[in-house]
Amino acid sequence: MKGPQVSISVTDLTLRFPVYGVDAKSLKKRLASITVGGKLGRTMTGATEVTALSKVSMHLRAGDRLGLIGHNGSGKTTLLRALSGAYEPDEGTIDVHGQIAALLDLNLGIDPSATGLDNIRLRGRIAGLTAREIEDKLEEIADFTGLGPFLAMPLKTYSAGMQARLAFAVSTAVEADVILMDEWIAVGDAEFQKIAHKRLLGLMERAGILVLASHDLDLIRLYCNKVMRIESGVASPVTSIKKLDELLAAA
Repeated sequence: MKGPQVSISVTDLTLRFPVYGVDAKSLKKRLASITVGGKLGRTMTGATEVTALSKVSMHLRAGDRLGLIGHNGSGKTTLLRALSGAYEPDEGTIDVHGQIAALLDLNLGIDPSATGLDNIRLRGRIAGLTAREIEDKLEEIADFTGLGPFLAMPLKTYSAGMQARLAFAVSTAVEADVILMDEWIAVGDAEFQKIAHKRLLGLMERAGILVLASHDLDLIRLYCNKVMRIESGVASPVTSIKKLDELLAAA
């Protein structure tokens, strides 16, 4: 679905999660509030719950490159997961038009006992590729990883950087209208980051919308033309990247 019909519309999105084993009057409550970022409260049954996102609204169309900023636990990754369809809203709506590529979890679908090639096939299926599409792309993906003979070895023999290279290569082989990404460019060594950057730019040029969560403001400025700040589950309006410094100063 290339073209102007690609869009994301989020209206008053609210997500709540139960927090088990936490005494609302204990120190654990205070620590949980800091860790998960949202606001703690009580359900009608008396259980403790956290509001991870509260009345978040945004509307994106083809050409938008949105950077999500905020402290750890603020709700950035939770929003990305909600956009990917992993979470159903407790309140509000999410409407995404276009094929999604969610580059969120390096470890998703990884089988440590399987070879690198078998893990390419496994992650490819999870990313939405058919078996035929994976085989057609296998040589290109394998070459891009730069792992050579290591691809015939079990993943448990890989370093974390090698695993990241393989996961990045597979996930960015998917053609998508909407890319959801969580700090993924910081994988591998400096040399790999250069080719990863080039590959990612090509993927973005073909996609309609990018939503990138990152603490790296230079990365946000490089890839994004819009920005939204999330703190404690509450989001600012989407604004131009030119107002990033102004948005940071107001926090």
